[in-house]
Amino acid sequence: MSQQQHPNVVFVITDDQGYGDLACHGNPIINTQHLDRLHSQSTRLTNLHVGPTCAPTRAGIMTGRYCNCTGVWHTIGGRSLLRSDETTMADIFRTNGYRTGMFGKWHLGDNYPFRPHNRGFEEALYHGGGGISQTPDYWGNDYFDDTYWRNGVEESFEGYCTDVWFEEATRFIERQKDQPFFCYIPTNAPHGPFRVPDVYAQPYLGQMPDSRANFYGMITNIDENVGRLRQTLDQLGIAENTIFIFMTDNGSAEGCQLDQDQYLANGFNAGLRGKKGSEYEGGHRVPFFLYWPDGGHTEGCDISELTANIDLLPTLIDLCGIEAPRTADFHGISLAPLLDRQTEKAPDQEPRPHRVVVTDSQRVEHPIKWKQSATMTQQWRLINGRELYDILADPEQRQDIAGQHPEVVTDLRQHYEAWWNLVSPRFDEDCPIVIGSDQERVSLLTTHDWHGEQHAWNQGQVRNGLECNGYWAVDFAQDGEYQFELRRWPKEENRSLTEGIPGEVIDLYNGGKALDIQTAAVKIGDQEQSQMVTKDGKGVIFTFRLKAGETRLQTYLTNEDGFEVGAYYIYANRI
Repeated sequence: MSQQQHPNVVFVITDDQGYGDLACHGNPIINTQHLDRLHSQSTRLTNLHVGPTCAPTRAGIMTGRYCNCTGVWHTIGGRSLLRSDETTMADIFRTNGYRTGMFGKWHLGDNYPFRPHNRGFEEALYHGGGGISQTPDYWGNDYFDDTYWRNGVEESFEGYCTDVWFEEATRFIERQKDQPFFCYIPTNAPHGPFRVPDVYAQPYLGQMPDSRANFYGMITNIDENVGRLRQTLDQLGIAENTIFIFMTDNGSAEGCQLDQDQYLANGFNAGLRGKKGSEYEGGHRVPFFLYWPDGGHTEGCDISELTANIDLLPTLIDLCGIEAPRTADFHGISLAPLLDRQTEKAPDQEPRPHRVVVTDSQRVEHPIKWKQSATMTQQWRLINGRELYDILADPEQRQDIAGQHPEVVTDLRQHYEAWWNLVSPRFDEDCPIVIGSDQERVSLLTTHDWHGEQHAWNQGQVRNGLECNGYWAVDFAQDGEYQFELRRWPKEENRSLTEGIPGEVIDLYNGGKALDIQTAAVKIGDQEQSQMVTKDGKGVIFTFRLKAGETRLQTYLTNEDGFEVGAYYIYANRI
């Protein structure tokens, strides 16, 4: 047993893997032998709820606060950026003397002050946006032999993305093994596009659609990496004093197909209604395993009380014996008493039947009241403020009994109103990207993060020349002269603004449509400039003298036929 005072934390969270995408949860086809073993040795939270999509779940985990009040209620459109005044899990661990590292998918902002190494991680290796091949990601990344960012600096790697995250996390752990560390491994897999080495998909091909075979193969690859990492912790002699957490970020993306009422049509969903993005149970109930020998968590037991992602930060603070900042304002609660009860360190307590947790799926510019919401207690689920289900008697949510229990509906609607009042005061505030700071000399802005109705949020849409536009919320660090280079293609593609990419097929990884762009314009606050586009120019450069402070930036690439699109990429810097 280690004599180190504070336990290490290894926190693995996968992307778009649902509750039913594990053999230990009854899936009859998928191979997850290492995660099944972890399940058999862990304390499991079987009633844990998150956001129905990626970035909202991560914001809640990182802050212990409802995502909607942190600026994060969408996955794109400037609404996946974690407010700069929020304190993160990594901030707290680092302040308490832990070494902090993350490896994989951040999805809470790709510019200063939102990047992971600006938010408490000493070492951060990550791809751009919400997934590999999305617009902010390094151009041409395809899950294999990609280029990622290490603390903001491009670095190329060989191998499959998930293998890279775990290999780099293992190196971090080996370097920090003699002192407390917090190692966060948020994989981008099995988020689409569903790409994996053939050896992992092969066992599933022929039994299901190819996309699901690849999806399951991606999970099997994660499973293999989890097994290797746990073996390394044993070999280093630190497994006993390491809290090892495995969870996922929302419901399944591909493990099942649903009918029009969100009930299972084929595949496997562990008896849940809904999948990724849904307000029903299958959208936001996820697996959670915690293994910690020194804490007594090795036997394999379930905790069925209602819990949420916002509980994880206050729980880890208690389990690790570290201090929260005096200004902490968590919406979650510490689950340490529940966990201690499983190890006989705390007396039995009555369940908390009246605790209420709310989750929703907004994915809009401005949140809409009741939209795709679930207001939950141990027994009840109020969906969208109208439908009521007794989740204990009806886990598949087939019988809407709102008419039989109007008093329950009224009570839960009042709880939702209180929650809305808690999270809504800052809905109208943007989270501005800072331009001209010493922390980020050149800021790359992409359509992924502009505010608007449409976004070219993945590289295939850029290749197809999707017609869309919007504004970026920006904050100029100081008075001065600033330069903006508007581009259709990122610099690594090295093509002219009007040029296409040869090839008969245009998709996520191939080809590119030529655009007949004749004029470029930039509007920053109340200033505006325009100029003609040269056919062989790779970008159009504008210079503005600007005052420090927050404003909006929008661009226009147009021609005389009425075509208009915003610049998909802008390189901005203070001269």
